[in-house]
Amino acid sequence: MSRPFLCRKIGCNPDSNYFKPRGIPLGSLEEVNLTLDELEAIRLADYKGLYQEAAAKKMNISRQTFGNIVNAAHKKIADVLLHGKALKIEGGKVKKA
Repeated sequence: MSRPFLCRKIGCNPDSNYFKPRGIPLGSLEEVNLTLDELEAIRLADYKGLYQEAAAKKMNISRQTFGNIVNAAHKKIADVLLHGKALKIEGGKVKKA
């Protein structure tokens, strides 16, 4: 039996939730969805420079789960940058810290 899904704590709510390459019509772009917990993981690990253990505690998740979330987020962001896709930030089972 798998572990129950825990709601992840986030400490940020982005001012902008959509980014796209300039000069390309929105209708012709593929969209990638970055969840709010993935954004929070990026904020804590890459922007704030926290170690995974400390960042995981802030989000109320295990270090392994945090690592999985941040890896998924890095992959999505790389896909957006390398292939000129749009990035939409929304969703995920989260609660404000």
